[in-house]
Amino acid sequence: MKKILIVEGNLREENQSFTDGGIKTHTESLKDSISYFTKDLEIDVVNPSSDSNVSDVVKNLNKYDGMIWGGSSLNIYNDTPEIRRQLDFMRECQSNIKNILAICWGMQVAVTVAGGAVKRCERGAHRGIAHDIEINEEGLKHNIYKNKNKIFNTPAFNFDEVVTLPANSILLASNSINKVMGVSFKAGVSNIWGIQYHPEISYEKMISLIHFRTERLLNNKAFKNQNEIDNHVKIIEDEIKVSKLDARMRELENWLKFIDLKLNI
Repeated sequence: MKKILIVEGNLREENQSFTDGGIKTHTESLKDSISYFTKDLEIDVVNPSSDSNVSDVVKNLNKYDGMIWGGSSLNIYNDTPEIRRQLDFMRECQSNIKNILAICWGMQVAVTVAGGAVKRCERGAHRGIAHDIEINEEGLKHNIYKNKNKIFNTPAFNFDEVVTLPANSILLASNSINKVMGVSFKAGVSNIWGIQYHPEISYEKMISLIHFRTERLLNNKAFKNQNEIDNHVKIIEDEIKVSKLDARMRELENWLKFIDLKLNI
């Protein structure tokens, strides 16, 4: 049976607040999405910021057929001890795991360790949804976008962006807010597919996160007022009506196929 490692990017306290608010953690959402495609997979989970057994996990990283590193509410340029632990762990992963799917925060961590840079996005933010991501010519040839529409909308929640890519990276997709929405690069022994959005998270959960983070979103000027939030939620609700589950999660499906899993679909 194939084995993968899921890396939880949020701090334990943030995940507890999710649970208290009746919202699944990002790892729980990812597990649910993987189970849609296959149950024939052994999954381990690690939280490099919070777990005490990280050194033991590092010793056995080469047993995994792949790793998926998910999202987080952290900002990599804040350089906290918790963030440095994640960077250190990613460095070990890039030395030991051949196939990495790096999602949103995971992509930012992977890019940073490989010599790239992340900053606050100057052109706005994705607040539950990213519109009009366009796959470029390189992306159309890449396995991550096999059978994906060339222009698509997707769940996304990010205020930061990759501004410098690692050497020899291949840009795969962009939109008007983030130039780097999809990228492929090699670092150490790892073949890394990075995406600045969340195919594994439903739009319904994104709406729940907007409501859950209302005060935070107003304080950081992501929205002007409650009316703007309500109008934005309506946009996402309209997207739910036309969104198709398989199309939304195509990148996850393609990565699972890439690590040679026989899927249920």
